[in-house]
Amino acid sequence: MIELAGGQRLGTKSSNTSTLEENKRKRFDLGNTPWIMLISTQPDMAKLVVLSEGFAGKTYELKTDKTTIGRVDDNSFSIAEGSISSHHCEINLKGGKVYVKDLDSTNGTFVSEKQVKGEALIPAGKVLRLGQVEIRLETGEAEAGGDDIEKTIVLKQGGVKLGKLEKGTQTVSFGKDKPFSKKSNKINKIFIGVGIVLILVIVGSIVFAVMQLKGN
Repeated sequence: MIELAGGQRLGTKSSNTSTLEENKRKRFDLGNTPWIMLISTQPDMAKLVVLSEGFAGKTYELKTDKTTIGRVDDNSFSIAEGSISSHHCEINLKGGKVYVKDLDSTNGTFVSEKQVKGEALIPAGKVLRLGQVEIRLETGEAEAGGDDIEKTIVLKQGGVKLGKLEKGTQTVSFGKDKPFSKKSNKINKIFIGVGIVLILVIVGSIVFAVMQLKGN
């Protein structure tokens, strides 16, 4: 360190170089650098899709918090159909959810065939009916229950085979063509033959004894 006139001090070249290197390390030290991560919490753009014949495929994206639907052109979403009132209903976005409010329409507003009295939630994928016109709400959210339908059930290896399940419980029968039945018939025939022989022997013995008695 060199001290100049007036009390000013001038560092040496080596000390200045080390200070610069230290400042660079601090500048690019990720551990000391504050990071700000911006996460979008805005839900995917919801839209209304008309399903009824004559208007099928007509869509309207819900870009604002409030959308009016009716038959006349001054509505946000105009559907020129006779069963829809001039100002039929109002769609409101609240906290990422979609609600419908009936505006005292003539033929009513329905969500999944349940009439709306005042305001009601429209679940993703459900059908909104205005008079005779059906409109489906589409969002990035999966409809409730959809995941369970698409899941594939995994069968455990080494379980019961399909052939065994199809056979089920089998009844054992001893018909004429079974080995056990053949053996039983053969044994019966032997017993019958032996019985006949014994009967003949007994009858012959009786006859012989009677003849002997008469001879005497």
